[in-house]
Formats: sequence, C-alpha cells, structure tokens
Amino acid sequence: MGRNHTQAKFILLGITDSPCEQTPLFVLFLLIYIVTLVENIGIIILVRVSPSLQTPMYFFLTHFAFIDICYSTVISPRMLADLLSEDKTISFTGCMMQFLTFIFFGSAECHLLAMMAYDRHVAICHPLLYVTIISSHVCWQLVASSYLFAFLSAAICTWCTFGGSFCGPQHIDHFFCDIVPVLKLLCPNKYSSEMVIFAFLTINVVGTSMVILLSYISILCTVLRMCSAQSRARAFHTCASHLMAVVLFFGTAFFMYLQPPSSHRSLDKVASIFYALLTPMLNPFIYSLRNREVKAALVKCGRRLLSR
Repeated sequence: MGRNHTQAKFILLGITDSPCEQTPLFVLFLLIYIVTLVENIGIIILVRVSPSLQTPMYFFLTHFAFIDICYSTVISPRMLADLLSEDKTISFTGCMMQFLTFIFFGSAECHLLAMMAYDRHVAICHPLLYVTIISSHVCWQLVASSYLFAFLSAAICTWCTFGGSFCGPQHIDHFFCDIVPVLKLLCPNKYSSEMVIFAFLTINVVGTSMVILLSYISILCTVLRMCSAQSRARAFHTCASHLMAVVLFFGTAFFMYLQPPSSHRSLDKVASIFYALLTPMLNPFIYSLRNREVKAALVKCGRRLLSR
C-alpha cells in the first residue's frame, strides 16, 4: 500500500555511515564546492568583462558555467549538512524538488554540450558562414531550447516518479534523491514509469551524444582535408577542451543511467560523486588551462586590476 505523499519522508543513507570518515569527507567536499563556485563564477565574470571573449563559443561557456554552479548547488549543501547531522531525513517535497532540479540541470548540460559541438562544427567546417549561421539571435535560441527540453524532461520524469506510490522502505541508499535509488522505492507496478523515464534519459543522453558524434565526424573529415599542419593543429586544439568535458560528463552518465537496474552497485555512489561534484569543478580547469584566449584575457584583467 502506498504512503500518503504529504506525510512521506525519506532517509538519505549518504556516502558513508562511519563517523570517523564523515568529518574528513565534509572538509574535502566543502573545498570542492567552494572551488567549483569560485572557478565558475570567475569564468562568467571574465567572459562578461573581456571584449576578446565576446564570441558565441564563450557565450555558451558562460551558460555552461552557470549550469555547473546550479548543478553542484542542488546536491552539495544538502550532502554537506547530512555529513555533520544525525538527522538525515528529507521531506517528500524536498526530495521531489531535488530530483526535479537535478534532472533539469543535468539534461540542460547534455543539450548545451551538443550545442557547443555544433558551434565548433560550424566554426571549422563552414568558417566563412560562421557569423551568419551562429548569430547572437541563434545563440539565444539554442540556449533557450536547451533549457526548454531540459525542463520538459525533468517535469515528466518527476511526475512519473513522484506521481506514483512508494511501497518500499524509506531509506534511499544514496547521498541525494537520484533517479535510480528513488525508483527502487516505487510500488511493484512501476514498469511504465521506468520506461517513460528511460525513454527521456535516452533522448537526452543518447540523442545529444549522437549530435556531438556527428559534429566531430564532420570536423575530423574537414581537418584531414586541410593542407597546413598548423591549421590542423589549431582546429584540434580548439576542440580539445570540449571533447574532454564531453568524455567526463557523458562517460559517467552512460555508466549510471544506461545500464539495467539489476546492474547497479556500490560503484554508483563513486560515479555520482564524479559527475555531480568533481566534473563541475574540473570543467573550468579544462576550459581555462587549455585555452590561450581565456588565459590571455585573465592576464589582461589581472594587469588592469593591479594598475588601478
């Protein structure tokens, strides 16, 4: 028999139940969260104040940084509080909102990575038409469509999950209300909900990864036809940062969500830590340390501040 949703509460079992491990983990994840915020906010400010970075690629990068901030904030504060608290209960509404926002920002990141791949495709394969194809208006349309598709996916997945009845134990064997552990608590007649959620996850993860794959196949074909070795090296360097971000995000996403439910095991928590906490921290490193334009803009801003 399902529980009354207005009275339902869940208990997050967290990363570990060992008291001696909780304080070191709290310090570690707090540092990761602070670094994530500082880096991504810094990227947004740097792009806004640097005239040399007023291009579509960096426009997408600011939204990517914004999503990483929100994506990490959905999970980290609650997880940090639970590491220091004995009461790890979360209300039905709180769990539902965390579930909804996590899927929203995760899906938005999938779509935005696909948009960034398309941007690189146009820049390398159609350089003379780049300004016309990737105009400011088109950039806003692409970003808006990413958020729209992400919201629809999140809303439908949340409704399919939390619109049903929970018959399992109150314990969620995870450190946040993720898709797989929450679905385990649904009543036995959950097959249709799982299929709908799986379909939307497939559209988001597989669909966007196909856009990225096709974009890079086209880029590779164009690069191999270039006569100059310097031009080929410049093209590969332009795509390297984006490819690293794609591998980090999609690698763990495929591992977590596109495997049979029976295959999920303790490694899922490790994978979740990687894509939910570490990836948002690593992305600014990937885009700044490997990008000459970002480093040059950062040096200019630093000199401007020191000269005041």
